[in-house]
Amino acid sequence: MARSLDGLFLAPVTDQAPGQVGTRTRFAYHERDGEIWAEYAGGDVVRGSLVGTREGDRLDFRYVQLGRDGTTSSGHCVSAVVELPDGRVRLEETWEWESRDGAGTSVVEQLAGPAAD
Repeated sequence: MARSLDGLFLAPVTDQAPGQVGTRTRFAYHERDGEIWAEYAGGDVVRGSLVGTREGDRLDFRYVQLGRDGTTSSGHCVSAVVELPDGRVRLEETWEWESRDGAGTSVVEQLAGPAAD
């Protein structure tokens, strides 16, 4: 099993569609006893939260976010936790909106530095 996500900062490696998470979005992850949660913001996202569970290297969570345009959105995501050769963590995600149409895949990776700059 890849290491804990607790205290890690992650960011997407590519931009999604406008109004969604993008390369300027930063996630601050927390993990304890099989529970995961994170706060995120940046780019087109003013504020977002996710909460769910971890079983081995599989995350299953729901997310909700407020966009810069004032809209709120929510969805579901399942992620595989992968440890990269340099020791950083990558999440390979499959997500779907529940509050609107749309689904896809994305990749977020641990930032090399200690802060979400």
